[in-house]
This record gives sequence, C-alpha cells and structure tokens, in this order.
Amino acid sequence: MKNKKRTIFLGILFAFQVAFVQLIRNYPSFVEHYYSNGIYRFTSVLLRFLFGWIPFSFGDVLIGVLVFVFIRFIYRLFKDKFKNLKLKLLQVVAFLSILYSCFYWFWGFNYFREPLSKNLGFQQTKYTTEQLTTVSENIIKRLNEKHFKITKNDSLVVKNPYSRKEIYKMAIGGYNNLTYEYPQFVYHFKSVKSSLMSLLQTYNGTSGYFNPLTGEAQINDRIPINGYPTTVCHEMAHQLGIAAENEANFIGYLAALSNDDIYFKYAAYRMAFSYLISEVRKRDKDIFNTLILSVNKGVLMDFKEGSQFWSQYRNPIEPLIKKGYNSYLKANNQANGIASYNYVVDLIISYENQY
Repeated sequence: MKNKKRTIFLGILFAFQVAFVQLIRNYPSFVEHYYSNGIYRFTSVLLRFLFGWIPFSFGDVLIGVLVFVFIRFIYRLFKDKFKNLKLKLLQVVAFLSILYSCFYWFWGFNYFREPLSKNLGFQQTKYTTEQLTTVSENIIKRLNEKHFKITKNDSLVVKNPYSRKEIYKMAIGGYNNLTYEYPQFVYHFKSVKSSLMSLLQTYNGTSGYFNPLTGEAQINDRIPINGYPTTVCHEMAHQLGIAAENEANFIGYLAALSNDDIYFKYAAYRMAFSYLISEVRKRDKDIFNTLILSVNKGVLMDFKEGSQFWSQYRNPIEPLIKKGYNSYLKANNQANGIASYNYVVDLIISYENQY
C-alpha cells in the first residue's frame, strides 16, 4: 500500500515537473544565475569526482541496465497477459518521473540558460558573405601553417601520434589555458572515457555523447584520430554546462586552440574550416571553389579519409536515429535541431571580429 502511494505521488509529481520545465525555460537569466552558475557547478564537479576514477564508462553500463530492465518489463507484461496493467503503467510513469528529474537537475536546465555570446561578451550581428570569406581565408591560412609545420609537406596527411587516453589527459591543458581568457570554464576532476558502445555510436553516426546522469564524457574511440581532440573538448564543454551543440562546438574549438600541443591546434582549425567552408558553399559556389584551391592537398586528403570512414557505416537506421535526436534538440530549446551544429560559424566570426 505504501509503495502504491509512493508510485502515485511520483506519477503526479511528473506532471508538475513537466509544467515547471516549461515555465523555467522562459527565464534564462534566472537559470544562468541560480542553476548554471550555482547548483550545476556543484553537482557537475561532484558527479565527475564520483565516477571519473572508474576506468570504464559507468554511464554506458547504466544505459545497458536500463535497456535490460525495459526489455524485462515488456517481456513480463506479455507473459502475465497484461494483468494489473494500470498499476504497471503507473510504475513506468513513476520511474520516468525520477529519470526526468535527474536529467534536468543534474544537467538539462542548462538548455535554458542565456546565450553563450552574452556570457562571453560578444557583440553578435548578422555576418555578411564578405566577413565569412575573410574569416575563412584566415582560418585556412592558419590551418595550412599547422599542417605544414607537422608534415613538412603540403601533400601529406597529418598522423596524430597520440593514443586516445593520452588525448583525454592532454585536453585538460587546453581548458587550463582557456581560463586565463575565460575563467568560467575552469575544469576540475577529469571524467572522459572511451565509450563501451563505440561501434554502435559509429553506426549511429555519432562521435561521442555526454551522460547527464553520471557526468561522464563518452567518446567514440573508433573515429579518425585527427578530429579526436576537438571531439573530446566538445564533450568536456557539455560537462561544464554548455548544453547547446553549437556552443559546445565553439568552446571545444577554443579549448583545442588554447592547447599548447600543435595537433590540438590543427584539429581546432580543421573543425573551424569544415563549418566555415560548408557555409561558404551554401552562399557562393564560386568563392567556395576559390577557397578550396587554397587548402593544402594533405588537409583535403584528411577530410576525404574521414568521409570514407563514415561511409562504411551508413545504414537505414542512422537517419531515423538522427531524426529522433533532431526532435530531442528541438524540444530542448534548440529550434534548428541538428542544424544548430552549423551555427558555430556565428560564434567563430564573432570571436574573430572581436580578437
């Protein structure tokens, strides 16, 4: 009887939680001050402290357990021929209530904080094609310089010499350097790990993910190594409360760029170039063709190898998963869904104009 009352209470609480989330999303200043720079700073460090020392991805194991429990529930539901269906459905709602609460209080409210541009003091305006072209030219120049400094030949592909675990450790150095410019991105207690579901992520077309229940950054350790530093820095940005994908891309870019290691800097310019050139292509094909001719052959071969890697894993399920993730992003204050990843260009141009 006591358990039933608790289940009913959690079910009712679920409705109130959903209403509260819909309400709080309208107050970004409140979220920024009291949650992102208040509650979350404590809980995020605590989660990384609790789970960061574990040598494997605890979050992946937790997901595996939840999937098992769900399959077991469905199996028993059919086995018992849907007896006590109302009570069992109420138990599901109660469980979702707990999960929903953990998601938002552990991390999810960061979706409703103030824009990163305001946090960084950027004066954002709609950029012109000329500004886009100028910034792209500058990034290509720096990318070519880093590429040539590493390879000593503009036609060779960069070969990152580090292991995945070494990159996890080195990534913190970039954030340490970044704090001189932006002290709000101080990073304590490393919790970056190779995902136990890397093969599945590869078929899903994802390079990594952040687990809000454990605070771990989960990296797909099968992806090409040259883009690995920015992927790691991107997921670490999520750990620091940067929820929006475009903003996490930008902070990941800055953290990799701030790293003392040249392979991190190459990865940073490599990522910035990919977003910038994609935007140029949409706006002006002639400018795009001109810019591409200025890129070192070895860099273009690097991108070609990356494209060939992902093409091996294309499958009919991937678009459906991306569609589901697109809906998830839209439900959490990212109106453009997956397309919001491309808005990192706005932040890069704002940063270049300011500095």
